[in-house]
Amino acid sequence: MAAQPTLTNWLSVIALGLIWGGTFMVVAVALRGYGPLTVACARTTLGAVSLLALMKLLDRPWPAGRTVWAYLAVIGPLNTALPFFLLSWGQQYVPSAFAGLAMTAVPLFVLPLAHLASDEKLALRKTFGVILGFIGAAVLLGPGALRLGQGIVPLAQVACLGAALSYAVASVLTRRCPPVDSIAMAAITLAVGAVCLVPAMLLVEGVPGWQPGLPGLAVLFLGLVPTALAALLRVTVVRSAGSVFMTLVNYQVPVWSMVFGALVLNEALPGRFFAALALILAGLAISQWHGSGRRVAPRG
Repeated sequence: MAAQPTLTNWLSVIALGLIWGGTFMVVAVALRGYGPLTVACARTTLGAVSLLALMKLLDRPWPAGRTVWAYLAVIGPLNTALPFFLLSWGQQYVPSAFAGLAMTAVPLFVLPLAHLASDEKLALRKTFGVILGFIGAAVLLGPGALRLGQGIVPLAQVACLGAALSYAVASVLTRRCPPVDSIAMAAITLAVGAVCLVPAMLLVEGVPGWQPGLPGLAVLFLGLVPTALAALLRVTVVRSAGSVFMTLVNYQVPVWSMVFGALVLNEALPGRFFAALALILAGLAISQWHGSGRRVAPRG
């Protein structure tokens, strides 16, 4: 059983909420100087290099067995390349706050997927929470849900939710994957994502050059902070305080994404964003709350 969370654990969880919640704002800044494929590719490539170096530094073991590598080959694109690209492409047309809110749908997608793909069956309470959360997602889409095929914004909104679905599928596969060191898994899945994105970037957007100012710094931040640093913080917290404690991050990310979007990028936040946030977080809380008062960790 995990020990009681320490002050360091609490500070680490708050830091993770800030880092992951601010990532959407940083993507928006990076897109001022780079194309969406380049932004996604930089995240995966710089993140992979950082984590592979961290793996070496910490002397973490490489995965063994064909089954593990087969899982990693599938999880890699679903957990890095595809959602990173969908979010980068979508954020060209929707506010960063929208992308952050869309990510709260990840645990809600995980529950029905796990129900279908494993023995983690949906109880009545969890089902109600999922339905409530998806109502929130529909509110988040707003009128755009009725205008698919009529303009780019509705497609961009669907792309952000598609990224959440991709993360959810990767999460279910991660649960089914044989045991593997968490740092090694993060490093290898990012490397697989980079292998997928580098050729696509070179073919479509060409060799990127350094963009001075904030766009260049934003790309460096994306590759280093939300990947290597956040991965290290996450592993430290889970090992010392437990995965249930880590679920507190899920409730912070959409709030910080809205705060950063409004205060830093001067994004307008429609009323439906706040209604969607309330519905999705309520659905998330209901679907993850045990009768004993303990939360269930969604994806890692």
